[in-house]
Order: sequence, then C-alpha cells, then structure tokens
Amino acid sequence: MSPSEKTLEKLSTKTKRDNKHQIILFNDEVNSFDYVIDALINVCDHDMVQAEQCAMITHYNGKCGVKTGSIKELKPRYSKLLQLGLSASIK
Repeated sequence: MSPSEKTLEKLSTKTKRDNKHQIILFNDEVNSFDYVIDALINVCDHDMVQAEQCAMITHYNGKCGVKTGSIKELKPRYSKLLQLGLSASIK
C-alpha cells in the first residue's frame, strides 16, 4: 500500500469513527407532537415524514436517535434542542 493510500485509509477510518455519534431525543409529557416535529425540521434538517416518524418512535419507545454525525457537528444542534425545552443527549 502506497503512503497516499495509507493516508486515505486513515482519514476514512477517522471519518467513520467521528460520525458514529448520535443525538438521542427522549420522550416527555410536556411538548406536543407538532412542537417536536417543528423542532426536528428546524434543528436537525428533517423533512416532514422523517420528523413525524422520529416523534412517533420517541413517543412509543421512550427515545429515538434523531441525528448522526461528529461531536463537533452535533453539539450546536443538541444545544438548540435543549434550548427549545426538549430532552436529549449525545451518545
């Protein structure tokens, strides 16, 4: 394997590892479905169908992974969800 191939392999592995984090949204009895759906559309860039599905999964299972990416990419979105009064964590 050439030096450039090794470098590309290292970058690819690092990128895969960095993108394994997830924002987990937790169910609550405070926020409406519409409010959660709007938050997921605005903060996590979901389309309507994806946001509705995540809201339903969260409601029935107690939690749902709503966004995957690197910690650097997820932290601002996570903070915004918390500011909106939603319960979430980064895993």
